[in-house]
Amino acid sequence: MVPVDLVHAARLGRALKVAAELAGLYNAEICFVAVTASTPGPAGHNPQEFAAKLEAFAQSEAETHGVAASSHSIISHDPAIDMDRALLKAREEIGADLVVMASHVPGIADYLFPSHGGRMAQHAGVSVMIVREE
Repeated sequence: MVPVDLVHAARLGRALKVAAELAGLYNAEICFVAVTASTPGPAGHNPQEFAAKLEAFAQSEAETHGVAASSHSIISHDPAIDMDRALLKAREEIGADLVVMASHVPGIADYLFPSHGGRMAQHAGVSVMIVREE
């Protein structure tokens, strides 16, 4: 499972590469997961458009890296609040045995508020690989 933010997909390069290399090495499928609201947003005017864009992203990554890929979109009333819970639920629903997540360079706010990757690592029940962009 690879959580993605379609609005910031350009910042996920290293995590996407690592996930693709692991999928190729172990002949595994990548499931790209993303969370959106039911209201219009920068990645889609409605949940159906968002899901279609996520699926197109997954298939583009599959073609680029020569791996199998699928997508799983999640609708949330408030993605900022529900993100961690939604990703943990998605991990269970799709049965992922590894989560590969992009991260950022930690800052002062990370001492006050846990990161999404940190929360996944604590509660996912499976291995979580946090990949920091260079």
